[in-house]
Amino acid sequence: MNKAILFFAILFLCDYGFSQPAGYVNPKPTANQLVWQNNDFYLFAHFGPNTFTGLEWGKGTENADVFNPEHLDCDQWCRIAKAAGAVGIIITAKHHDGFCLWPSKFSTHTVKESKWRNGKGDVLKELSEACKKYGLKFGVYLSPWDRNHPAYGTPEYNDVFVGMLKEIFKNYGPVWELWWDGANGEGPNGKKQVYDFARYERVVRKLSPNTVIFSDVGPDARWCGNEKGFIGTTNWNTLNTAGFTPGAGAPSADTLNTGNIYGKHWIPAECDVSIRSGWFYHKREDSLVKTPDQLFEIYLKSVGRGANLLLNVPPDTDGLISSFDSAALMEFKKLRDESFRNNISKAGTGYFVSERKKIVDKKLNDGNSLTASSIARPFSQTLSIYFATPQKINCIILKENLANGQNCIRFKILISGKEKQFERVIEGSTIGHERILTFPETDAENISLKIIQQKGDTEISEIGAYLISPELAEK
Repeated sequence: MNKAILFFAILFLCDYGFSQPAGYVNPKPTANQLVWQNNDFYLFAHFGPNTFTGLEWGKGTENADVFNPEHLDCDQWCRIAKAAGAVGIIITAKHHDGFCLWPSKFSTHTVKESKWRNGKGDVLKELSEACKKYGLKFGVYLSPWDRNHPAYGTPEYNDVFVGMLKEIFKNYGPVWELWWDGANGEGPNGKKQVYDFARYERVVRKLSPNTVIFSDVGPDARWCGNEKGFIGTTNWNTLNTAGFTPGAGAPSADTLNTGNIYGKHWIPAECDVSIRSGWFYHKREDSLVKTPDQLFEIYLKSVGRGANLLLNVPPDTDGLISSFDSAALMEFKKLRDESFRNNISKAGTGYFVSERKKIVDKKLNDGNSLTASSIARPFSQTLSIYFATPQKINCIILKENLANGQNCIRFKILISGKEKQFERVIEGSTIGHERILTFPETDAENISLKIIQQKGDTEISEIGAYLISPELAEK
């Protein structure tokens, strides 16, 4: 018995089939969540008084005049975001210090009280208009914590926060994503606030039903459990939220990083990380901007594990994205383009193999994530890409069609070379929206994917193969 036959025998004997608790209903994403997951890389813009004071968490007592970005140019932000391949920008409309980047009538700590543009400036207006101009999505971070507002720590503050939400959605929409930070410290009166998140959500749903709401526990997208930009190698889009709240009441970091295999709610992960060591711009960090290679590693460990990547690129004191950040972003984009431009799978033939039948399956390498092949019986079904001439590869990208839920629990990939001799075996757990797998360069005549364990019928929309720079391959 040669190595290939022996390996296939072992591969099939290790099958565990379907796995799902009695009565469990596998959650499915909403249409808005599917759109959100297909737009998997965008920018964060931390901007406010901290940009000028050198702080990361403002105290709320800063004079409004400290905020003075004399050369603010949101068009420049958008041009850079577009060139970097980002689909949108999320702005810190109000951070913990309570300073509002728009002239809110619910606060006296806003751009209206600053000397910037003689109190007539409005960052949200300029950015929302620039995003529309450049075809980018516009998102808003709005911290419930407010270290300035006198009503913070009282029931009246929930009215204030709702009023701010209404201002933003009515005046600056459409808002693609709303980002809620779970931080909850003391306000100017020494009290903490009891946030009425259920009420906040009802208001947003009424004003903008298509907006994706982010927090530690969703309801639409969740935090990844760290600020390094890494999601777990096992990453479920499902999460149990009963008894949990954003912030201190959230699930453990480990749970947020992996999700719950049999979670009751569809709440996919977003990985937030800063291009610098801090979140706000500080000149002292100009030499500490992450390198393009570091950003690529983050991409592999976020988008490449089925999560979205929210990369913070903070504007400087002039109101511009610095040349240091911009240069790193452009090289990062170049690495992605060079790595994933040539999908070698398109030169091969896709096959669906079931019960000794081998059927040509063009859906596996047609470049269309809307077409998918379903694996209903993992014991006897395999998806493969065959090359008439062996191809050198060191990267495989799998995509699972999530419209009917996330189903793959475990998978194996067999790469065989000339004369069917197997060259490499790759094992993994979840696939999800996208799974990028890298490995030492291998000659591939055939790439076979087998689902070992699943919650339901796993639908694979794409099997891509690439040859990327070996220095970029995930260690």
